[in-house]
Amino acid sequence: MNGPHASLSPSQQSPKVRKRPSTRRPRAGSHLPPVQSQESHDAALASIRNFLKSRTSYDAFPVSFRLLVLDSKLEVKRALQCLLHNGVVSAPLWNSEKSMFAGMFTVSDIIHLIQYYYHNSSYDNAAADVETFRLESLRGNPLHPDIEKSLGVATPPLIREHPDASLYIAAKRLIQTHARRLPLLDKDTGTGHEVIVSVLTQYRLLKFISINCTKEIQLLHLPLRKLGIGTYVEPPLPVDERPEDYSPYHPIATATMSTTVFDVVHMFSERGISAVPIVDEEGIVVNLYETVDVITLVRLGAYQALDLTISEALNQRSPDFPGVVICTASDSIGTLLQLIKKRRVHRLVVVEGDGRLLGIITLSDVLRYVTGETTVGSKASTREPSEMTKPSGSSTPLTCEPAAPATPSDAVPPAEPDLIEDPAAESAESEQVDPPPPEEPPKPSAEDEGGAEPEPDPEVTPES
Repeated sequence: MNGPHASLSPSQQSPKVRKRPSTRRPRAGSHLPPVQSQESHDAALASIRNFLKSRTSYDAFPVSFRLLVLDSKLEVKRALQCLLHNGVVSAPLWNSEKSMFAGMFTVSDIIHLIQYYYHNSSYDNAAADVETFRLESLRGNPLHPDIEKSLGVATPPLIREHPDASLYIAAKRLIQTHARRLPLLDKDTGTGHEVIVSVLTQYRLLKFISINCTKEIQLLHLPLRKLGIGTYVEPPLPVDERPEDYSPYHPIATATMSTTVFDVVHMFSERGISAVPIVDEEGIVVNLYETVDVITLVRLGAYQALDLTISEALNQRSPDFPGVVICTASDSIGTLLQLIKKRRVHRLVVVEGDGRLLGIITLSDVLRYVTGETTVGSKASTREPSEMTKPSGSSTPLTCEPAAPATPSDAVPPAEPDLIEDPAAESAESEQVDPPPPEEPPKPSAEDEGGAEPEPDPEVTPES
């Protein structure tokens, strides 16, 4: 080709093209999630149990705390004021005459006392008697009959454990005695008398696991219902087989907005539970009524308020009530433990669809599974009843699922601490601390209610 056009003949050299240096970043390593299988789940669970066996109850103590101890001679009304003033729901009792541990004073004692007076006395007599009723009278004395016996409920066991006992033994003790808290006692080397060191709760134990076993928790991926964790609504019976008192939510105790407060108090006392889901006519969970709500009425001296409906009583609840923590049956045990690490959770309402009640999961259920008290696939209805079903508003989703009610995801359930701590300190728990236990656990005086400024819970690194 001739003319002004450039020739494409191979005899002519093409201009050299300068290559730009590569700006491609090196390929990142693989971040695939760990393989999820039954074997990995079981291995993680075994690792957590071994961790509990290698750690003592002392290791789970907060770095700093104050322990409220009540003299058994104290009037019940003043004791209740002490609990409310310090933001706790229980306290160890101390017999100053014998210098020995005398049990625990909890919200359940107040519930039993309310029911006892409701059945056996007038409002005026109850109000007058509570002024002089002493803590030691809760278990019976010549002036007062045994409250638990008169109500037909079980007397709480007088349990205790040494701070050097393994967390695994402490967890087993909690489950076997159906207790929510375990007093930790030592002996004064000088006097030989008992010393109340601390109180280990189900929540604190599970939180200790969630902080220190993060890798294992990521492998606990199996669904809650498949693992038999919790209590679930049983299939409906045929109409001709339903008893007179048939409940479509059996075996879960429920109430409606029109239920009276006292009827719920009776459920608390008879079943040994601390909360009842409030449902509408379609079975959708609209709220949760708790023992602490009843205590608020008692603190105000509103004994007549027991005849109020739940709807009316909820109007007296603090406006900052954060809501109900919910989950689905397909959520994993690992997800639940991760939530316990971030939030103070004591129970979860299991829902399905648009919020219909499906079940209840308590910390007792979770701890029972973690310690090996249940087997995979066991049915909740055939197991030992959980906290929410034992015989004698807003919602907050556990996971961001479309089926969950559209409410703020950062709501926190009502706090039910047993040790006096600074809640703001919990945000600093990511820092690892592995303090070696001293030769002897600290021995605060039984009357001592003071202490250093609260600090975050300890986090320890599992031994390799």
